[in-house]
Amino acid sequence: MILMQGNGIARSFAGDVLFENISFSLQEHSRTALVGRNGAGKSTLLKIIAGVEAASAGTISKVKNLTFNYLAQDQGLTSGRTIFEEMLAVFENLRQKEQQLRQMEMQMSELSGAELNQLMARYDNLSEEFRTENGFTYESEIKSVLNGFHFPEEMWGQQISDLSGGQKTRLALAKMLLEQPQLLILDEPTNHLDIQTLAWLENYLKNYKGALLIVSHDRYFLDKVVTETLELSRGVLTRFAGNYSKYIEMKATKEATEQKEFDKQQKEIAKLEDYVARNLARASTTKMAQSRRKQLEKIDRLDAPKSSEKAANIMFSPEKTSGNVVLTVTDAAVGYDETVLSAPITIDERKNEALAIVGSNGIGKTTLIKSIVGQIPFLSGEAKLGANVSVGYYDQEQGRLTASNSVLDELWNEHRLLPEVEIRNLLGAFLFSGEDVKKSVGMLSGGEKARLLLAKLAMEHDNFLVLDEPTNHLDIDSREVLENALIDFEGTILFVSHDRYFINRVATQVLEISATGSQLYLGDYDYYLEKKAQENLTELSKNVNEPVESDSQLDFEAQKEAQKIQRKLEREVARLEEKLETIEKESAEITAQMQDLSDDFVKLAELQKSLDNLAEQQENLELDLLEALENLENLSK
Repeated sequence: MILMQGNGIARSFAGDVLFENISFSLQEHSRTALVGRNGAGKSTLLKIIAGVEAASAGTISKVKNLTFNYLAQDQGLTSGRTIFEEMLAVFENLRQKEQQLRQMEMQMSELSGAELNQLMARYDNLSEEFRTENGFTYESEIKSVLNGFHFPEEMWGQQISDLSGGQKTRLALAKMLLEQPQLLILDEPTNHLDIQTLAWLENYLKNYKGALLIVSHDRYFLDKVVTETLELSRGVLTRFAGNYSKYIEMKATKEATEQKEFDKQQKEIAKLEDYVARNLARASTTKMAQSRRKQLEKIDRLDAPKSSEKAANIMFSPEKTSGNVVLTVTDAAVGYDETVLSAPITIDERKNEALAIVGSNGIGKTTLIKSIVGQIPFLSGEAKLGANVSVGYYDQEQGRLTASNSVLDELWNEHRLLPEVEIRNLLGAFLFSGEDVKKSVGMLSGGEKARLLLAKLAMEHDNFLVLDEPTNHLDIDSREVLENALIDFEGTILFVSHDRYFINRVATQVLEISATGSQLYLGDYDYYLEKKAQENLTELSKNVNEPVESDSQLDFEAQKEAQKIQRKLEREVARLEEKLETIEKESAEITAQMQDLSDDFVKLAELQKSLDNLAEQQENLELDLLEALENLENLSK
């Protein structure tokens, strides 16, 4: 069923058309991403769909009584209530029914006969209505969502007005999820979320009953959640089936096909035009030339494929080569005012490695970066740079930019010996051209400042790049260009990022920091997740034999993790049993063949070798199955 439909939607500002003739439909239970460059009009289109802004042309129709919520970028929740009171308000109707049920229960002791029977009938109807609307679980749902968004129970009585901007934004999204509208329209919902919360939100949205329309720069998040992608580019909306990675693949195929068809038609047209030009004036061939000319007139000419939108051309080239040892951090503690956030931290980074630092919000990732570059002292321990190491630092707070400078002067002031044209050429590669270079830095958008800071970094030609959230403010295209530049960089990289797609592409190692120290994982983000899951399974397996008084002693997250591991073990048991059954059948078939080939010793030797291999596989699988069954049995105790 179609929940909402747009036809011929257009939006213009002061005569400039942002987009026009946009049509779309949002189906029940759809999972839709809206992607496009910064400035393409994604947020404006969301506001039109949500009814916050009016379209310049076109209409939007929706099903009767459609319930939907719209979360704007960095939209914080404003309320005079406490956190838990605000969440309870979502279920006010259920709470009133609950109160009615309690009152009915009190009345039952005072009535008898027909009146009691009538009350009991009303009570049964209301009780069933309350049950079907999840009246018995709404408080646990509130607790689950608040815990998922990192609002621990000790915060639930806190006034919302006292929260930070990021906390208010997270709480606004939490409330929308609890309201369970038929359609959720979310503009950058992953802002202010750490990696753990992102993973929780992905899982929640995958199981969400309503439809989703999402704008996000988090490609990993989009891959996990969405099943169709709408691309807004140059005022045109194009639909692709699949998540973000599938969209990239299909877009490339589509562009290649369009270019091939256009080139083929151009060759055909050129051939016909040449024939007409050479043969029209000749009496013997004029009729054939006229026929070809009619063919030309009937051709439905394809438009030339639009070239890809201009992207930044980022390149980092070190001026000198560092020694093999680039950075050593020994037993370090980071924090402020003697408050330790994380310790002990140990890093031993070598030349050409790309080390990603991950950890929960507030654990000290940025503090660690600032301590390494010498902006904040370590509380204990130290960091040492290796021979010939030169450090280039990208500050997520963009504090290295001077607001009063022009874009041109921001670079030229530090490289006065270079001719202006060379500075302009470099700025052009980072999408600053013409009059753009005369803009003051203070007037730039977050994305423009990020590109300018990367341009400054590129001009320094350092061999060790230390980057704190380098993808913040960048659109997806710029992120991909930055990724490619870092992958091609012939130096060493240390970075902090919440962008898991970025980590997967760039990192060769992942360092997780926590209050108890640091742990190194020799792979990308997906490898890190896999190893963490194995560690959690091992730890849980160690503890399953310890006495447990009741399930209520486990908090919600622990129960959920145990259930997840149990399902994984059950799938593994089923897979192993199926594999063993297949091997047994193959062994029986080989044995039967050997009985029929008693005289062919060469063939018998080959079959015996295959039988021995299967026997070895069977033995290994049986050991794996035994271990999985034991773990499953321990979990169920």
